[in-house]
Amino acid sequence: MNLSDLGKHTMRTRKRVGRGTGSGRGKTSGRGNNGSGQRKGKKIPYLGFKGGNLPYYRKIPKRGFTSPCPRIYEIVNLKDIARAVPDEKEITPETLKTANLIKNTRTPVKILAATAGKYSCKATVKADAFSSKAKTLIEQAGGKAECLKR
Repeated sequence: MNLSDLGKHTMRTRKRVGRGTGSGRGKTSGRGNNGSGQRKGKKIPYLGFKGGNLPYYRKIPKRGFTSPCPRIYEIVNLKDIARAVPDEKEITPETLKTANLIKNTRTPVKILAATAGKYSCKATVKADAFSSKAKTLIEQAGGKAECLKR
């Protein structure tokens, strides 16, 4: 197979602008008539720019606090643990990773109590955080909820 065997539509020529009015892309070269879009190197500064007016995100009041480095947990429900690893004696982030319940063992894991019925696994569950209901359900089933220090 040669390059000459390829069809017409596989290679596109680049648009040549500014080559006179007869070319179809002359005079303003497809940039419009006036304004910042026609000037060389001048782009609209940022998202929300309103032509020099005050943007909406600066008009609305700011309330509350958003942490610059929030702690994001991998969430695991007790019903998923009971379904995926029912016969384990110790459930760690590595166990949850092998059961495909979490993606990464280095990110902190939080156990939640989204379960339809009673939780019945008598296992020691090791995670970075627990909801209060999940902790009580694990202890009522005869297991232990241990917080990891990482």
